[in-house]
Amino acid sequence: MNVSVVLFTSDLRLHDQPALRAALDRSDEVVPLFVRDPAVDGAGFAAPNRLAFLADCLTDLDAGLRERGGRLVVRSGETVGEVGKVVAETDALDVHMSAGVSGFARRREERLRTALESSGTRLHLHDTVITAVAPGAVTPASSDHFAVFTPYFRRWSEQHLRDGLGAPRAVRVPEGVGSEAPPSRADVSGVSAGLADGGETEARRRFTAWLRGGIDAYGDRHDDLPGDATSRLSPHLHFGTLSPVELVHRSRRAGGSGAEAFVRQLAWRDFHHQVLAARPAASSADYRTRHDHWRSGPGAEEEIEAWKAGRTGYPVVDAAMRQLLHEGWMHNRGRLLTASFLTKTLYVDWRVGARHFLDLLVDGDIANNQLNWQWMAGTGTDTRPNRVLNPVAQAKRYDPDGAYVRRWVPELAGLDGGAVHEPWKLQGLDRAAFDYPEPVVDLSEGLARFKHARGRD
Repeated sequence: MNVSVVLFTSDLRLHDQPALRAALDRSDEVVPLFVRDPAVDGAGFAAPNRLAFLADCLTDLDAGLRERGGRLVVRSGETVGEVGKVVAETDALDVHMSAGVSGFARRREERLRTALESSGTRLHLHDTVITAVAPGAVTPASSDHFAVFTPYFRRWSEQHLRDGLGAPRAVRVPEGVGSEAPPSRADVSGVSAGLADGGETEARRRFTAWLRGGIDAYGDRHDDLPGDATSRLSPHLHFGTLSPVELVHRSRRAGGSGAEAFVRQLAWRDFHHQVLAARPAASSADYRTRHDHWRSGPGAEEEIEAWKAGRTGYPVVDAAMRQLLHEGWMHNRGRLLTASFLTKTLYVDWRVGARHFLDLLVDGDIANNQLNWQWMAGTGTDTRPNRVLNPVAQAKRYDPDGAYVRRWVPELAGLDGGAVHEPWKLQGLDRAAFDYPEPVVDLSEGLARFKHARGRD
């Protein structure tokens, strides 16, 4: 009996799952395996929101496999060792997995390949599972990756995407392979109260609803803070409960300017993955250094804590930070303006903000999180590294009536209209009654400090 192992990582789905399909095509029996590796937690994954969402995903994946006659095998331990044990137990000849992008993922693949080869087992890596276009598939003539999005997007748009794959009808798992029960969300403490549900079933329901009722207006409304008109699919892309290839195909079939804008965002995701694949150090080091001497010390620490708590005195910044605390997710426009505020107005190291986001974001993806933070800090791929987003101007543009602020900053709910964005300007405002802080910094002073630091006086 020919047996293959499918090692699930960031691809927790049955639809359009090339690693699983290849294993089923080549083998009589398949072991769908997920390893709960302490090294992954040690690398910063063990944030409560992601662990809770992961538990949903694994429970749903196991249920989907059982509907097809199979089951998910869950093990705890070091990945290479646990895969080796399953291979030995089943005499598996092949191990299939999706190719990773981060330095951590690639080192894990190399260790696994070396260990398997010593026992005569083959490792098969499958591209275009985690991204729509493989990280190394599109390169300029003069480099191993594109450092600017627009030329990358032109080439990305010309690529022929593989066809999507349906979910398997049957999965036959060898008898006697031991497994732990999938983890439960109920066992995770410290989870954000408003965290969304995970799993492929929920992902596909959400995407179908998005195609029917949201994508058409996406081009015009994706920056609408109170309208909440984004897809909210980023957690499902991060955990791989949705296929980026399928999303591109189905969005293009839907057509229209909204679909085009949405596909462009999927390309941005691929862009960041190809940058990180080529420059793994960018997860913690400046992609393009500006020789910044970031602020530190007691004054900076107080401002950082105010920023984390949503108590900066700038309502739209505080609203976005409180959304993050409550949902483990933040509107993309909020991510941009809160990152700009920390790095450009407070002049605090982008790594401080990126770490805080990773502690809370359910879609906390190293490639997208770190490189978006670097883009806003001016140390990444932005061709305008000194751009500053004024939080008041941003609020007036993307939350003109103040509905987003009033939703997340209830202290200011009694203020009418756009006045909520500048409460310090209101005459006779009783600060004690509102329990809302004064701004932690004057915007003009913060801008002057940043310009001086970057040598732009």
